[in-house]
Amino acid sequence: SDDNEEGSAVENEENAKGAGKKRATPRTRRTHARGRDRHGNEDDEDDEDGMRRTAPRRHRSRRRGRAAGNEASDSDMEPAKSRKNQANQKSKEDEEEEEDEKGGKSGKGKNEKKGDKKSDKKGKKEKANKKKKDKKKSGSGSDSESEEEPITEEELAKLKEEVEEKKKLIATLRNKPWKMKKKLSVLKEAQLFVEKFEGALGKGKGKKFYAYKVMMMKKWMKFQRDFENFKTACIPWEMKIKEIESHFGSSVASYFIFLRWMYGINMILFGLTFGLVMVPEALMGKPYGSLPRKTVPRAEEATAMNFATLWDFSGFAQYSVLFYGYYNNQRTIGWLKFRMPLSYFLVGVGSIGYSFMIVTRTMAKNANDDGGGDDTSFNFSWKMFTSWDYLIGNPETADNKFASITTSFKEAIVEEQESRKEENIHLTRFLRVLANFLALCTLAGSGYLIFFVVRRSQQFALEGLENYGWWERNEVNTVMSLLGMFCPTLFDVISSLENYHPRIALRWQLGRIFALFLGNLYTFIIALMDEINLKLEEEKIVKYNMTIWEASLYNGTIPENSTAPPIQVDPADVPRGPCWETMVGQEFVRLTVSDMMTTYITILIGDFLRAVFVRFFNYCWCWDLEYGFPSYSEFDISGNVLGLIFNQGMIWMGSFYAPCLPAINVFRLHTSMYLQCWAVMCCNVPQERVFKASRSNNFYMAMLLFILFLSTLPAVYTIVSIPPSFDCGPFSGKTRMFEVISETLEHDFPSWFGKVFGYASNPGLILPFILLMVLSLYYLNATSKSYKEANLELKKKLQSVRIENY
Repeated sequence: SDDNEEGSAVENEENAKGAGKKRATPRTRRTHARGRDRHGNEDDEDDEDGMRRTAPRRHRSRRRGRAAGNEASDSDMEPAKSRKNQANQKSKEDEEEEEDEKGGKSGKGKNEKKGDKKSDKKGKKEKANKKKKDKKKSGSGSDSESEEEPITEEELAKLKEEVEEKKKLIATLRNKPWKMKKKLSVLKEAQLFVEKFEGALGKGKGKKFYAYKVMMMKKWMKFQRDFENFKTACIPWEMKIKEIESHFGSSVASYFIFLRWMYGINMILFGLTFGLVMVPEALMGKPYGSLPRKTVPRAEEATAMNFATLWDFSGFAQYSVLFYGYYNNQRTIGWLKFRMPLSYFLVGVGSIGYSFMIVTRTMAKNANDDGGGDDTSFNFSWKMFTSWDYLIGNPETADNKFASITTSFKEAIVEEQESRKEENIHLTRFLRVLANFLALCTLAGSGYLIFFVVRRSQQFALEGLENYGWWERNEVNTVMSLLGMFCPTLFDVISSLENYHPRIALRWQLGRIFALFLGNLYTFIIALMDEINLKLEEEKIVKYNMTIWEASLYNGTIPENSTAPPIQVDPADVPRGPCWETMVGQEFVRLTVSDMMTTYITILIGDFLRAVFVRFFNYCWCWDLEYGFPSYSEFDISGNVLGLIFNQGMIWMGSFYAPCLPAINVFRLHTSMYLQCWAVMCCNVPQERVFKASRSNNFYMAMLLFILFLSTLPAVYTIVSIPPSFDCGPFSGKTRMFEVISETLEHDFPSWFGKVFGYASNPGLILPFILLMVLSLYYLNATSKSYKEANLELKKKLQSVRIENY
């Protein structure tokens, strides 16, 4: 009976304290009591008896422990039962301790007790050390026995089911309506259970493999989670945009998201032009000074390195890899036999094709993300009770979240007010007609002004720009930048007459500024076309003069079958043509740089200095400057968005003639992100009517796609219709630029491939294919509209069913 009591006590102790805590049992206390009556050698005998009794007790405890483990997850009240068992066990142990102490006290005097306490402490330490060693040995023995005795199929299925239940409990414990103390205790017990029995789901040697597989699965899941966090942290300017959104709303944040997207596009374009055009020519092409096209003319050498000349992208900048005219028409260059003309042509065409693909793909993705529209049911209740994030632990993050919730309430209030607003229809129509008339007058005036300035610049060019000052040379670019700066403000004043919803008003504003920029851009392109025609006429004269100059080198005669060595002439002294391609690239680069400088000056003067004046002069002024005139400026969404779009259109048009344009635009977008983020947070105030932006930026993307289409037309026209310059660029000596494709097919591909390509490029095949694509697009568009209508009908039915249930 003594052995049974001792075995049950040890078993209860191991089941109750699974975390590995050790406590003295009645058996050890009775052993210590006997040790006080006996002497040294009897301790060893008692230990041997204990070791002989451990094997059957271990076997019984293992069975009961397994049964206890199977019953551990039968109910959610497991923690309460375990606490009851622990309390009953403690009460039994206390009773046994009292009996042992009573038995131990009889027959002992007071003097013996003091010595017994000291010996008892030493005995306890020795017993504890022996028990630790015995447990290690017994643990290894039990592991070997468990490997020898496999678990039955029923026990394995039940254990697997219990482990899965514990895992589900761990995953869903956060949603349980329990106190935190209870959650922590249940979580700890469930984790211990899973760690203890998860490795037992295999059989025999499969246990270790299963445990290894489970461990690797956990590590893989942790790696995926960490990698997702790493990807989120690697998104450029994500925290800046979130901070702006929390203070200024989603409409202002949508501009910065669009700017970041444009930055990514230009990084790809820069990688293509830099890696496949500029670097190969710089490393493998002929060096500077080897050819006339790569040498500054003798007349310009004195001023080629002046700051004014370089700022105008002339001098050494003009005769470098930055522009079209520097590249040689040699078919292959370097030891790699790199085909420079073919690479130049394919990079120019591929950049346009990639831009079309990525814009349409983004529009399709946004359309899919948009879904069937916003669900505004119980909007304010959802915002009130579910907006706060209780995991926030940073004060700055908490402030941003508070501002974000406040802004979202303002957006929702504006949406609700606009949906319930009643207006005078006749007065509203009159004001809208008047606003459109004023906008048309502004557009017509700006177009006439640009036409007048372009005509003046052509007269200046014919008379010689060296006779005029800085303003006459940069009049066209400056006037276009000033119109782009002041006309959007005028449109904003006009739009206040219309009384539209803020989102619709923004679209009208964008449309008007779009028309302004488009008119300005195509007026500029028409002027460039006139200048190209003038350069082509000048080129004919230069060709005739070069023939006379070459003849003069041979004393006025050119023998037909001459074998004399050619006369060596310095490349700087060779006459050369006007190279209209470089001229077009220079105009686009100047326009881009002037637009960038205008943007920066506008931010510094219109936002920063204005905010400084209002902030520091408000105390000594006659009226309240913050709420009156001039007040703090608001962020101009429409003007900034259209500035980005048309600047990108200039990049698409001019990058074929100036490979440096994508690099300049990357620099412009990178600096604009930091400068405008700083200006918004420090110098601007939120709009009076904060409105929610559309979940998809497809309105921006549609304008960008339209500009992309319009930008490709001039580039394609010049590639297909206008002959290239005879003495500059990779296509010199050809009648048309696209002939490099037929030349490559003729020299580098088999003859049958050229025939197949010729048949495939036949207009008789291309036109039906285009017609088929148009019909397919029409069908897919009609199908998507029908699906959208079906989704809206289904949504209305669900809402009506929900109302009926209430």
